[in-house]
Amino acid sequence: QVQLVESGGGLVQPGGSLRLSCAASGIIFRFYVMGWYRQAPGKQRELVAGISSGGRSDYADSVKGRFTISRDNAKNTVYLQMNSLKPEDTAVYYCNAQAGATYYWGQGTQVTVSS
Repeated sequence: QVQLVESGGGLVQPGGSLRLSCAASGIIFRFYVMGWYRQAPGKQRELVAGISSGGRSDYADSVKGRFTISRDNAKNTVYLQMNSLKPEDTAVYYCNAQAGATYYWGQGTQVTVSS
């Protein structure tokens, strides 16, 4: 059974930081491209950041320079370090694992940026 379990969300003030984690089980983690997506109320789910099995990362323009994605293949975990958070970063953040046409989603974790 495949599970992607996100953690680390919460309420933070503008300018603050959060670190999201996604622990994977039931997959050969090192073979998967891992990604973080987010969905704000009334908006479509969007890709925030992705990291290949080899460690190459890519980011949405809106988060470049503020967010960092990383992975630890020994721990089957992907992280999203979010700095300089803005109110517009408020959303449910989802972890995604993809290998070819196969993909899995986590249940999501809420991030709220508000004073």
